Amino acid sequence: MSEIAEIGRGKSVAALGLETNVHDMGEGRPVVLLHGSGPGVSAWTNWKRVMPVLASDFRVVAPDMAGFGYTERNPDLSYDIKLWVKHLVAILDALEIEKASLVGNSFGGSLALAAAARHPARFDRLVLMGTPCDKFTMTPGLRAGWDYTPSREAMRAAMAHFPYDPSFITDELVEDRFQASLIPGAQEGLRKLLVKPRDEGDTPLSGMPESVVSGIEHQTLVLHGREDKVIPVEMGLRLGRAMPNAEFHMFGRCGHWVQAERFDAFVALSRRHLGAGA
Repeated sequence: MSEIAEIGRGKSVAALGLETNVHDMGEGRPVVLLHGSGPGVSAWTNWKRVMPVLASDFRVVAPDMAGFGYTERNPDLSYDIKLWVKHLVAILDALEIEKASLVGNSFGGSLALAAAARHPARFDRLVLMGTPCDKFTMTPGLRAGWDYTPSREAMRAAMAHFPYDPSFITDELVEDRFQASLIPGAQEGLRKLLVKPRDEGDTPLSGMPESVVSGIEHQTLVLHGREDKVIPVEMGLRLGRAMPNAEFHMFGRCGHWVQAERFDAFVALSRRHLGAGA
């Protein structure tokens, strides 16, 4: 395995019977960063720029969830949102964190919503980026994740769906995510998460039901790129309308990677929402 892939390793903690890869830095109120899905995704590839910045104000924890990154694979596990919520709670228990805020990107946003709905007392504030809500149709960006077969060229093509500005697809990003996609079981885990696309016609998908979302009372910051080709911006609008304590920000000339494409604004809005300095 190359040095590039190895720098995605943090420390290992036992959670839900899995040796779980976790990045843990900074001091203060805990903030857990939840990665998205897609080829070569991991806590490191999603959050490596964000972690040290937020760690100046918070204890920042970024785990590789079950089926992703360097977390141990168990072929007997059935991956679903209930399992990921259990894994997340087990990670908090292993780190002796009683209550944390959650920052979720795409799939990570769905996990944040599910965790807050099931265990409201364990979580404080939420930040959701590019997060689905209720029913929608599989986009070409999501289908590209299913179809991906590891190569640098295929990774670059899959990533083309994510940002508004193609210059964000750097050689470093392609290499980081390509190397992460080579971790044994990585693509198999992704395909267990994603619905298999239909050969013909649209493939229906569903995020957290609006009826459930409307009952989540946590203070929530919803961020979405107007040109998001992976999770349509209408999903963010739906969350902003449905959640009783939500604040919604839409970014023009921005795709699915708000934390990269609008890094400064993302950090400023998140720090304020999460209560930096309070």
